[in-house]
Amino acid sequence: MMRTILMIMAGWLVAVNAMAQDKFVERSTDVLCVVPTLTGLCAAIVNEDKKGAVELGLSTATALVANYALEAAITKDRPDGTGRHAFPSTHTALAFNGSSFLMKRYGWKWGVPAYAISAYVAWGRTHADKHDWWDVLGGAALGAGAALIFTHEFTKDTDITIAPAVINGNAKGLVARLVF
Repeated sequence: MMRTILMIMAGWLVAVNAMAQDKFVERSTDVLCVVPTLTGLCAAIVNEDKKGAVELGLSTATALVANYALEAAITKDRPDGTGRHAFPSTHTALAFNGSSFLMKRYGWKWGVPAYAISAYVAWGRTHADKHDWWDVLGGAALGAGAALIFTHEFTKDTDITIAPAVINGNAKGLVARLVF
């Protein structure tokens, strides 16, 4: 009898632990889905990249508007039964939008870690039973597509200065300065 009780308690602990892990995965995707976009915004601010900030804003707004329009038009039930707005995944669209912006605007050193976060978000949404793989693939395509449409590669503006010069009191000419 004691052995049976211990086995039931052990099974209960395993089940509670699994539920806690599922909640952690679900909550972590709620937070991590915005990390690539916020990172892109911070990178634009630090680099004084106003054009990049505008491109990020346009691509994010486009992805979200298109996502919500599709959710309203396609009333697909969530796998866990908690709603009728499963396709496409907003979390995944937002994550992949930020990742694609970072990759195209600032390069692979920014994009690869961001895509790793986005892949976790996509996996986490299916693991938490909020979406199936079609939902997250649709969200990823939507978010990445919006970013790829609006984003251009970052190049710092160059500053060219050309001025008249007199060297050693008698040689005249021009001095050019290029800052990049």
